[in-house]
Amino acid sequence: MFLTGPLQSLGVPYAGAWLISYIVSILVLSIALLVMLAFLLLADRKIWAAVQIRRGPNVVGAFGLLQSFADFIKFVLKEAVIPAGANKGVFLLAPLIAFTLALAAWAVIPVAYGWVIADINVGILYLFAISSLGVYGVIMGGWASNSKYAFLGSLRSAAQMVSYEVSIGFILITVLLFAGSLRITDIVQAQAPDIRHWFIASPLFPMFFLFFISALAETNRPPFDLPEAESELVAGFAVEYSSTPYLLFMVAEYLNIVLMCTMTSSLFFGGWLPPVDVWPLNAVPGVIWLLLKVWFFFFIFAMVKAIVPRYRYDQLMRLGWKVFLPISLLWVVLSAGYLFAIGRLS
Repeated sequence: MFLTGPLQSLGVPYAGAWLISYIVSILVLSIALLVMLAFLLLADRKIWAAVQIRRGPNVVGAFGLLQSFADFIKFVLKEAVIPAGANKGVFLLAPLIAFTLALAAWAVIPVAYGWVIADINVGILYLFAISSLGVYGVIMGGWASNSKYAFLGSLRSAAQMVSYEVSIGFILITVLLFAGSLRITDIVQAQAPDIRHWFIASPLFPMFFLFFISALAETNRPPFDLPEAESELVAGFAVEYSSTPYLLFMVAEYLNIVLMCTMTSSLFFGGWLPPVDVWPLNAVPGVIWLLLKVWFFFFIFAMVKAIVPRYRYDQLMRLGWKVFLPISLLWVVLSAGYLFAIGRLS
C-alpha cells in the first residue's frame, strides 16, 4: 500500500508517479488517522462517563457517534481570540508546529508489513528526534500568550517531557539490544512468530511498565497532566487559546497518545503479528491486529485518566529522576550482559 525507496533509483518518466504515490499514501494515512482519532476521542469520553456512571455524549448521531465531528465544526467556525498583549505570530505558529510534528512522527510507523511511508533504518532515532522537538510548540504557545498561567504550564511541560524522554531513551536501548536494529519493521519482525517471542514475554517485561507510565507523562496525560493543571493553572499552556488553534493543540496531543499506544504495541506486543501463528489468526490482516492492540492500550490510557489521582509536581519529578532513570539504566546494563552471556551480543 505505502511505497518506499529512494527517488534516485527511479527513471525520469517514473519520478512523477513516485511523487504522486507518496502524496496519496500520506493523504490516506493522515485521513485515516484523523477519522480514527474522532472515534477514539468519543470512546475516551464514553469511558470516563461509564466510570462516573453517566451517559456521556449521546445526542449528535446514533449513540453520539457524530459528536466529534460536531465539535470539529464548532471549533472551525468559532472566532479565534488572540490576547492583546500576545506575540501574534508565535501565538498562531505554536499550535501549527505541535500539530505538524505530531503528524510527521507517523511517517516511519509501519501499520503492517510493508505498509509504511518511509521505512528508514533509523526509525527509532527519527521518532526520538520528533518527540524532542514537540515540546517547542507547547513552550512557544505558553510564552507567546503573555499569561503567567500559560507560561508556567509551558515550563512544566518542558521539564516534564525532557525528564521522561531520558528514561524512554534508555528503555528503547534495551529493546534495540534485543532486536538488533533501529528499524521499526525489524523490531516487530524480531518478535515473530507468536506471543512466546514478544518482548513482553522476555527479560524486557519490567521495561513495558516503565515505558507505558513514561508515555503517560510524555503526552501530558493524567496522572501527569501538570502542564494543564486546571486546579491551579486554569488550563495551563492552552489557557488563552480558542477555536482552531486550540483544536490543533488537542489533535496533536491525541495523535501523540495514539502514537505511544502504537509504539507500545510494536515494541513489546509484536505489532501487527497475531498472538498465535495458526489459521485463522494468521489469515487476519496485520493492520487489524495492530489496531486491536492500539485500541486496547488507548482504553488503558482512558481508564488511568478516569481512576488515578493527579501527582504533585515534586512527585512527578522524583518518579522520573529517582526511580525510572536508575531502573532503566540498570536494565540496559543487565540486558547487554544477558545478551553477551548467551552469545547474541559480541
